[in-house]
Amino acid sequence: MIHDTLARALRVLDPEDAHSATILGLKLGLGPVDRTPDDPILATTLAGIPLAAPVGLAAGFDKNAEVPAAMLRAGFGFVECGTVTPLPQPGNPRPRLFRLTEDRGVINRLGFNNGGLGAFAGNLARRRAAGPVGANIGANKDSEDRIGDYVLGLQRLWGLADYFTVNISSPNTPGLRALQTRAALEELLGRLAEARQAQVGDYPVFLKVAPDLEDGEVETIVETVAAFGLQGIIVSNTTITRPDSLRSPLKGETGGLSGPPLMALSTAMLGRFHAANDRHRLTLIGAGGIASGADALAKIRAGASAVQFYSAMVYEGPGLVTRVKRELAALLRAEGFASVSEAVGAG
Repeated sequence: MIHDTLARALRVLDPEDAHSATILGLKLGLGPVDRTPDDPILATTLAGIPLAAPVGLAAGFDKNAEVPAAMLRAGFGFVECGTVTPLPQPGNPRPRLFRLTEDRGVINRLGFNNGGLGAFAGNLARRRAAGPVGANIGANKDSEDRIGDYVLGLQRLWGLADYFTVNISSPNTPGLRALQTRAALEELLGRLAEARQAQVGDYPVFLKVAPDLEDGEVETIVETVAAFGLQGIIVSNTTITRPDSLRSPLKGETGGLSGPPLMALSTAMLGRFHAANDRHRLTLIGAGGIASGADALAKIRAGASAVQFYSAMVYEGPGLVTRVKRELAALLRAEGFASVSEAVGAG
């Protein structure tokens, strides 16, 4: 409760300044610690990775892999860091992060601001093995070979992360989402497959997609991801659409919308991927709009083996993760499920 109160107090600051202060506090050891053992009903696996709970931290919170251990201590079952690009880049001009308070949502146009692969790799190399940590990799805005950037990210971080996410769905890097088209995606995943084969050992690789895909694109992405040996898909990133229900005067800001206003769209898209995935058996992760255990279960029922959130903590504080886990466990039992895996795709 103390940490949730502090999180609410930080809302008097500019959103990006509040986030920087949060990261600093976590680095100083001031973050919450969830000492309650996870309910056994939440235990599951994610593409072969054992999880004490299927509730993870989405990419974007810890862009430079500075505090993954702190977020695992806070109660997350797994943590995804990034997005990281080969070279450091400042991102787009400020202001670029906006709270839609009336809607409990967030719009960002950060533009992959991060300290680059060198700093990211160094932070991962120094971490203690406190739980599964993934690396979300991207391309520099001005890169002449964006696919090469993804290959470099995979190679540089190999052996330092427990899984990788290939982020081709941010709306804030011009042209990036074009990598979701068949020809570009085949080239990208083909070069990544070659890079994986040259490494020692193997780690799960996921593709992160947008919630704004057109008819036919879902099936194409599933077939391509399966053909090139990736383990799964994260559905979804932020949306460039704006629901009519938005009330905030900031709703017209350019960028990707996240938080509860994204829940319905991203979950519907997750269901489409689950339907297209029937014969491929890819692992799906549900992201976008989660703010409760009921939201998490809705994603799982729609086909997700695990879920991720971030934006809801802006309003609810870091204690949200323990509440989501507690509510999810109770709902699984109330609806007659003996495990998370039993509920995956239950509809």
